[in-house]
Amino acid sequence: MTFPRRRIERIEDFVPFAPGTALEAMEVRVESGDDEHLAITMPVCERVRQPAGLLHGGMTVFLMESAASMHACWGIDLAERMPVGVEINATHLRAVSDGSVRAIARVVRRSRTMIVHLVEVYHVESGRLVSTGRATNYYVPAAKPEAQRERDTHRGSGSERA
Repeated sequence: MTFPRRRIERIEDFVPFAPGTALEAMEVRVESGDDEHLAITMPVCERVRQPAGLLHGGMTVFLMESAASMHACWGIDLAERMPVGVEINATHLRAVSDGSVRAIARVVRRSRTMIVHLVEVYHVESGRLVSTGRATNYYVPAAKPEAQRERDTHRGSGSERA
């Protein structure tokens, strides 16, 4: 996936994230966001249900991690550093079999090297809490474009000496 090489400061800035990813396949939509939260929704349909017809717990965790990881991009220079998920936990509180679910990721702690979110998932139609959890992202240096890697490799190879 190619990330936009700029700051994410509006929900519209997330549009380049979805094409060709699980976000697109699961029809995840960004609803709202700011410095402190991000809300996304996903329909509960056949492809996200487990054999008993209920929303699969793994799909709920996918939605939770997506909300937290996307929000971890908010306001940072993606050309300099990228968030990488290092921990997630979830407690499923009730079953859902239809409608849509909304994950709301809220910042608990943010530092230069990491960000921790509390994530709650609600059934949109009833407003009832479905799952709750926490996700932690660590910021790593962004991958350099290929041309920059080649220049750095050439400089360090000693080939500039004659």
